[in-house]
Amino acid sequence: MSEIHLHRKHKLGIRRARAAANKVAEDLAHEYDLSSEWNGDTLHFNRAGVKGTLQVSGNDVRLDVKLGILLSPFRHRIEHHVQQNLEQLFA
Repeated sequence: MSEIHLHRKHKLGIRRARAAANKVAEDLAHEYDLSSEWNGDTLHFNRAGVKGTLQVSGNDVRLDVKLGILLSPFRHRIEHHVQQNLEQLFA
């Protein structure tokens, strides 16, 4: 099993950060067929072979993802794609 951990500071405030996190969730759903659900300020997402969280606060965002055996070889590509999205949306 492979893991991805990303942390990004931002100056958006909690409301705009949650909106940006929703955009990340939409992109992930479209690109990787993930379903997601909010629990407080944490977005939980999953599909077969992928499970993770996106924790949002007023000044930072933390992404933790566990990839199953079949997706582990694509870890770097997935991490790069998600990191680009975070940089763009949480700038």
